[in-house]
Amino acid sequence: MWHAHANPGGSMGTRAYDTVIVGGGSAGAVLAARLTENPDRTVLLLEAGPAYPPDAYPDSVLSSSVVGSATGHDWGYFTEPVGAGHRVQAHRGKVLGGSSAVNGAVIVRALPVDFQRWAIPGWSWDELRPVFDRTLVPIRELERDELTPMERMFIDSALAVGIPPCDDFNGPKPEGAGSWPLNVLDGQRINTGVAYLTAEVRARPNLDIQGDALVDQVLLDEVRATGVLLSDGSEIAAGEVILSAGAYGSPAILLRSGIGPAADLTALDIPVITDLPVGCALQDHPFFLNSYAVSPDRIGALEPVLGGLAWLASSEAEPGELDLQISATHLFDPGWSPSNSGFLLAVGLMRPHSIGTLTLASRDPLAAPRIQPNYLATESDRRRLLEGAKLARRIATTDPLAGLIESELMPGSSVVDDAGLLTAMLSTVDTYHHPTSTAPIGAVVDPLGAVHGIEGLRVVDASIFPDVPQVPTNLTTIAAAEHVAARL
Repeated sequence: MWHAHANPGGSMGTRAYDTVIVGGGSAGAVLAARLTENPDRTVLLLEAGPAYPPDAYPDSVLSSSVVGSATGHDWGYFTEPVGAGHRVQAHRGKVLGGSSAVNGAVIVRALPVDFQRWAIPGWSWDELRPVFDRTLVPIRELERDELTPMERMFIDSALAVGIPPCDDFNGPKPEGAGSWPLNVLDGQRINTGVAYLTAEVRARPNLDIQGDALVDQVLLDEVRATGVLLSDGSEIAAGEVILSAGAYGSPAILLRSGIGPAADLTALDIPVITDLPVGCALQDHPFFLNSYAVSPDRIGALEPVLGGLAWLASSEAEPGELDLQISATHLFDPGWSPSNSGFLLAVGLMRPHSIGTLTLASRDPLAAPRIQPNYLATESDRRRLLEGAKLARRIATTDPLAGLIESELMPGSSVVDDAGLLTAMLSTVDTYHHPTSTAPIGAVVDPLGAVHGIEGLRVVDASIFPDVPQVPTNLTTIAAAEHVAARL
């Protein structure tokens, strides 16, 4: 073990740490907190965005009503053309707390069938269930009287069309309609930089946290990681490097380091260290946004912006799967509506079969990667999302929600058949912002995130999931980091 600790304000280039963690988001913040519970382990946590003190995050980051790029702390990524040829914003948080600081604050654990499908030794549902229970993020199921009028009407209309009620989406029977569980207290989103990196944790003498530190690549001595190279040319030595830069950031660092598909690396004149399928199995949940105009005099309260959910199985779902979500949300641009008021019924395909890719556009660490999620590339994905969109429209035309709506904006009343609805879906398909599987367990890393063929290098974040679980991924990513940290 190396025992080199230094003050956060000094030069990092001359120091060595036992562990350097790259990325302070849903996984990296957890790892930093848990690994430094051992006072003999020195850890440096590097975050590409600002590293705010736990009590000094800006309101735009704390507010659960502000998401994505509106927080001012986003990487600014866009996908390659998808659907009918449009690009989609690919939000990722660039701040200590990562995407847990800019997301919708939904906090739902993966389903038992997800872990059964993954079939990873040491990752069974029985082994992960207690890990979910010990995570430090708060989980609050919203009470009915906390929901907005529109959200209550949505749930009532969902029940009216035959969807069963659900009082706990983290319980043993999560199928049905009810209110979202959120990691929100007093209107504030509790990101991992707050929940895990408390003032007490940050005061540990064996933990340094450095913000505004963009990592270019992993430093390697043949096939052993020895540290990291920052974009400004600084080098930091480490006994072990853990990449927790997210499903876009971690594979990009691996690729720049010469770890990835040999042909892609050679095309960018990157020396090949090891030929692994990094970035070859990207998955994400596609979204279709049914939108509705409402009189501003009738819509009522607009917060919480997320409140009502219907979670169910499509007609093609495998046993135990819940592959469709319909979320009632006020994340709506008033400019979309002639009445300057409205809401969305966002339909998510939670068990997509389509596979995308992440590749480098350049060796430059400042250049965005090429993100091609391939939304709705399979017939099965199109059929099931179409089924969800039709159900959302049925809910919207059922009282009491129907009585609130002035008109359907998307797909619009002129769309009356499946062909027209599929065209609308392909023209507007969006993302739930849950990318995973760009460095999956099995193909790229082992069950504890160790990169095949490279000593002293791990990936621990949503990149390592074999495929995308059927939930918003934040809580499962946190649990994965807890699970790995307990075994290191």
